[in-house]
Amino acid sequence: MDLFDVLTLIGGLSLFLFGMNIMGQALERRAGNSLKYILGKLTDNKFIGFLTGLVVTAVIQSSSATTVMVVGFVNSGLMTLQQSLSLIMGANVGTTITAWILSLTGISGGSFFLKLLKPSSFTPVLALIGVIFLLRGKNSKSKDTGTILLGFATLMFGLITMSEAVSTLDQVPAFHSLFLKFENPILGLLVGVLVAAIIQSSSASVGILQSFSLAGLVSFSTAIPMLMGMNIGASVPILISSIGTNKNAKRSALYYLIFNLIGAVLGLAIFLIGGSLIDSEILHSATNPFGIALVHTAYKLLCVLLIAPFNKLIERLICKMVPDSSAPDKKVELDERLLKAPALALERCRVLMDDMAKSAMDSITLSLNSYKNCTEEVMKTVQEKEDLTDHYEDVMGTYLVQLSGMKIGDEESMTAAEYLKLISDFERIADHSVDVVKSSLELKEKGIVFSDDADSEIGIMIKAINHITLLAYNAFVNKDMDSAFKVEPLEQVVDYLREEIRTRHISRLQKGLCSIEAGFVLNDLLASMECVSDHCSNIAGCVMDAALHNLNLHETLNEYKHHSERFNTTYDSFMKQYGLPAFSQN
Repeated sequence: MDLFDVLTLIGGLSLFLFGMNIMGQALERRAGNSLKYILGKLTDNKFIGFLTGLVVTAVIQSSSATTVMVVGFVNSGLMTLQQSLSLIMGANVGTTITAWILSLTGISGGSFFLKLLKPSSFTPVLALIGVIFLLRGKNSKSKDTGTILLGFATLMFGLITMSEAVSTLDQVPAFHSLFLKFENPILGLLVGVLVAAIIQSSSASVGILQSFSLAGLVSFSTAIPMLMGMNIGASVPILISSIGTNKNAKRSALYYLIFNLIGAVLGLAIFLIGGSLIDSEILHSATNPFGIALVHTAYKLLCVLLIAPFNKLIERLICKMVPDSSAPDKKVELDERLLKAPALALERCRVLMDDMAKSAMDSITLSLNSYKNCTEEVMKTVQEKEDLTDHYEDVMGTYLVQLSGMKIGDEESMTAAEYLKLISDFERIADHSVDVVKSSLELKEKGIVFSDDADSEIGIMIKAINHITLLAYNAFVNKDMDSAFKVEPLEQVVDYLREEIRTRHISRLQKGLCSIEAGFVLNDLLASMECVSDHCSNIAGCVMDAALHNLNLHETLNEYKHHSERFNTTYDSFMKQYGLPAFSQN
């Protein structure tokens, strides 16, 4: 093996790791909604949890990525520690699918069918299809499909290149001697730990081992301990991801390490005992990629069968290693680990936005209903709700901007943009709630009293605002399109009410029936309520945009207002419901 073979090996390894990385990222994006559905169905049933972990990992081709997401779920309170344990076991088994795919490089034979199954035959076709999808695709799903195919072709080309670079190593005595040393179980296990810890992927580490097996350098007695070590080394990125999380998230990450440590101890014991019973020629004979995939899967399944019955004991051990503290865990509303799965990150945002919407709508309802009997206690409650919506806006705004800056699908990008618009509207509604309470307290403190007519008109306006906020809330939280279509007509009625009430006040002012000071407060009240209706219109418009897969809010609302009979009918109905009584000129 000369310098050029070393350079070829490095190039092949780089292509292999790059291909695996971009394929995994594209798989996560492409399977985003499927991941959300699968994980959303998770229950306390351990078998279902195991299957969930297996399926998700098989889809995204990385047990580390799955477990990092699990740590994020536990840290965010979306998943309990008990639920995470069975899912992590499933992830450990699911990661073996990569080794089976890579085992195709070991296919040999002269028949046409076997030649077709060789990666050197079908990966060029996949690469060509991938390029077509990537360059000609009209949406993110098509482009992600192309990236998956290109990533797979790249990693396969990298694996083939590595295999070709090491193909002559079987003729070098020094390398034979080196791999014979790895047959020492402890040394082989430590090498496996080191390789996987550096690469931070058990799947990639196993793939490298498979490429060396094509040169006839890897025996079963070398592969088995190294595979055990690689699974331990893959714990490194998971343990790193748990830094700064709550105690249960740390426990989930620790379980991944302990599961693989116990598995390695039991596996080594069985290997050493079995080695004395099995013909040594079999153990010391060279294996191939298929043999490594088979051993890897058998070992993982054996670990599950031996360790699963003792999960309760392991859980107690972990809880002692990471004990409960006197200080409560800091609440984590949005975990950055979930950004690896955009659909799941958006789903978590949606949960917080529902809370934000309720807080905003409760604050405006409380402020309006306390208009005549406002107290400092009401002011304090409304202010607390406004502070909460401010907090939600800061947290979610930062999180959604981070998510939008990542490479995500068209659907996720549109949803993120919609949410960024909506959080601003909910926050502004809460702000106007405070303004309404301030105006109400000003009336009380200054002893200002409106005329009976003005008081009646304000009451009608308040009923209209309560109605429009309820419609906007239902439209967003329940995705109720009927409520969404009613908001804009009612918003136009609110605009009419504000102008008409102001006009009537000026007329009463000219007749000496109302004071100028009362007019200032009235104008502030009307402005706050009209602004609330505007934000409700924006919320309903976003709901309509999302249903139409459109991001042009003004175009959607203008089209509805000017070219819809439904709008006119609904507007006329609300005008009858909230129309002001005839104004007396006397």
